[in-house]
Amino acid sequence: MLRKLMTEYQPRYIAVIFDPQGKTFRNKLYSDYKANRKKMPDELSQQIKPLFEIIKALGFPLIIKPGYEADDVIASLAKKAKEEGLSVLISTGDKDLAQIVNDHVTLVNTMTDCLLNPASVVQKFGVPPEKIIDYLSLIGDNTDNIPGIPKVGPKTAAKWLNKYGSLENIQKKAHELKGEIGKNFRAHLHKLPLIRQLVTVLSDLPLEEKPRDLKLGARNCEKLIELFTIYEFQSWLSEILSQEMIQSPTTINYITISDKKTFEKWLKKLINAEAFAFDIETTNSSVLTASIVGVSFAIKPNEAIYVPLGYNYSNAPIQLEKSWVLQQLKPIFGDSKKIIIGENLKYDSQVLKQEGLSIKAKMYDTQLEAYILNSSNSRHDLDTLAFRYLGRSTLKFKEVSRKRTKKITVNLVPTHKVVGYAAENADVTLQLHHKLMPVLEKEKKLKNIFDCIEMPLMPILMQMEMYGVLIDAKMLCSQSDELKQRINQLEQEAYQLAGREFNLNSPKQLQKVLYEELKLPILKKNPEGRQLSTAENVLQDLAIYYHLPKIILKYRSLSKLKSTYTNRLPKQVNSLTGRVHTTYHQTVTSTGRLSANNPNLQNIPIRTDEGRKIRRAFIAPLCARIVSADYSQVELRIIADISQDPGLIQAFEKKWDIHSSTASEVFGVPLEQVTSEQRRRAKAINFGLLYGMSSFGLGRQLGIEQKLAQEYIDLYFKRYPKVHQYINKTRTIAAEQGYVETLFGRRVYLPEINSANLQRRQASERAAINAPMQGTAADIIKIAMIKVNNYLNNNRFDAHLIMQVHDELVFEVAEKDLDRVVPEIKKIMEEAASLSVPLMVHIGVGRNWDEAH
Repeated sequence: MLRKLMTEYQPRYIAVIFDPQGKTFRNKLYSDYKANRKKMPDELSQQIKPLFEIIKALGFPLIIKPGYEADDVIASLAKKAKEEGLSVLISTGDKDLAQIVNDHVTLVNTMTDCLLNPASVVQKFGVPPEKIIDYLSLIGDNTDNIPGIPKVGPKTAAKWLNKYGSLENIQKKAHELKGEIGKNFRAHLHKLPLIRQLVTVLSDLPLEEKPRDLKLGARNCEKLIELFTIYEFQSWLSEILSQEMIQSPTTINYITISDKKTFEKWLKKLINAEAFAFDIETTNSSVLTASIVGVSFAIKPNEAIYVPLGYNYSNAPIQLEKSWVLQQLKPIFGDSKKIIIGENLKYDSQVLKQEGLSIKAKMYDTQLEAYILNSSNSRHDLDTLAFRYLGRSTLKFKEVSRKRTKKITVNLVPTHKVVGYAAENADVTLQLHHKLMPVLEKEKKLKNIFDCIEMPLMPILMQMEMYGVLIDAKMLCSQSDELKQRINQLEQEAYQLAGREFNLNSPKQLQKVLYEELKLPILKKNPEGRQLSTAENVLQDLAIYYHLPKIILKYRSLSKLKSTYTNRLPKQVNSLTGRVHTTYHQTVTSTGRLSANNPNLQNIPIRTDEGRKIRRAFIAPLCARIVSADYSQVELRIIADISQDPGLIQAFEKKWDIHSSTASEVFGVPLEQVTSEQRRRAKAINFGLLYGMSSFGLGRQLGIEQKLAQEYIDLYFKRYPKVHQYINKTRTIAAEQGYVETLFGRRVYLPEINSANLQRRQASERAAINAPMQGTAADIIKIAMIKVNNYLNNNRFDAHLIMQVHDELVFEVAEKDLDRVVPEIKKIMEEAASLSVPLMVHIGVGRNWDEAH
């Protein structure tokens, strides 16, 4: 609306005026004023403050007068402007302001482009502007809960006013008004003075603001970019960023260096520079097989170099010797006083290490900088960050290679085409650091997360990935055969229950069998509402009462284990190391948890026989053992600390079985008399409430009615009232500030916390409840990884951290060091954080992962 007004009318003076929070003088006159209006939805009220910030950042004067409505402020400004000889345009959809229309004051509804001048007021309402107050006094105003004269509508009001001239004259001639309407008018005469006062807008407020002071100010582009980024106004962000780039054209200087003399000049610049950004181009994304093709550097924004080192296409230009270049760079990268900035530094560091170059300088990774500022953003790659924070559309490799269907590696692309892409990567990385780090430094807790957790963790993950995990490929192949037999058996059982053969992997065929032929109840359709759902959660509900869905679930579970692990893991063994090398990611989950892929070792089930068998294939080499150190119920301990619930704290301090203790509290039985079924239900409640589970979800999990599940939840909160307080308080805080924090200050933003969509809002509320616990658990285990790694390195033990699986650390330790290392790992992990309740670590040793667990 504002943009349209500025474009179409180009005002010299402008102001944006809002109603104040709370009551105005009209509420004092009439207690039911606007009483019919529903309270503003929370999701809308939470948008008001950001809206004010955006308006001010755009340069618009913003006026809010406590005790008076926006209409009163507008009318008062309009009167002053008219007195100063100014023409006034008011953008509103409110009919009340028609009373101030005159030759100098016009209304416009920007939604309909309808203009109201004196003539069009008559055309719309049947009376001129000066009679609008009388008109509204007769008909009232339903939107503001102002009663008019019963049965007097717009036509009657206009007719009377045109006949008698004014409300005062109508009152004098009240005896002439016939019928029920006349009777109503006479019966409500005593109310007219109040109604008239309520519908009259004030035009004489003592305002500090003068019309000629209300000029459009300069835009605060930096603030707008920040606000548009936070609130994800992508189109506005793109527009303002592109405008900024147009208004501030820059000269970009990217060059290719292929001779020693020029390179040595730049080498001196790197030596003298306090900080620089770099990036490498490689033949592929696999750390162990990738070869460096080129390296780029940036010391100042918009200037960068690219040094080709490994191009081998026909007629490739002369290049500097890679080994010589890396040798020259070695002391620079090894200078602990130097600051080196990169994007996805873990990968670059690993590749350089393979080439014999270790980074000892202080490192800053822009991916991690952006991630810590807002982990809820879905992507943190260079292209996304460049657009989000710099408004820059970066050159993509596919644009450089000009290949759309066939893959091509960078070493086969002409160097003159690559320079813009490669040098830009270093330049943009530098500019992102300059943009993000000042923001991070303003937030001490977030900066501490960056300095003390995420950056120190990065080289540890690098070591874990490069060292890898030893597996018994033959054992996995044997397990694959066993799984195949079991899967075939399940197929036959399914055919028997269905009465015919069908494809268990086909949703359509499964729908037909379950719902059309077996007539199982329809619990849910797919999101489009067209197909009957065969999703896992639906089958779980059906499996409580029917055997075939249970068979299908087991079939799917075993098929996934076979395809993901027993079939694939042996193929993922690196031929050079004989090990599997997973990749850990720091910037994927919103809570700070690590994720992994190629392969994802974090999803191997531990509670099934098949899952445990797969873990047996993760083995230790000769003269070594696998050590598994697992935090016990860490998230429950964290909620005890956060909520300060005395019942939970007591249970952990006395080392009671927390689920039995909860069962004792909830079901009102002595601890020693808790049954296994009561413990199972208490466990579901304990962990379910960590994830904000509803009575519906708990009922489904326990296979009980929702009403009974709600009774369990009510009992739980009665016994642990501080937990209930924590949950309610967290919902409120999340809605107010848009994020929650871990105990260490990591923020988890919740963009849907005030969504008008109930399902999205409830999902965000569940995330808000869980995020402080899951995020704190993630922080604790990361701190433990750093401290344990320092201990192992400082004492030069033959021990390696090889896996991280949520709350568990897995090590490979030489037998000779076990007696010293195992108790120290347990001690370090249990002392990684100081909570109100003790952290407890279960630690085990074995020849394989399963045996150690």
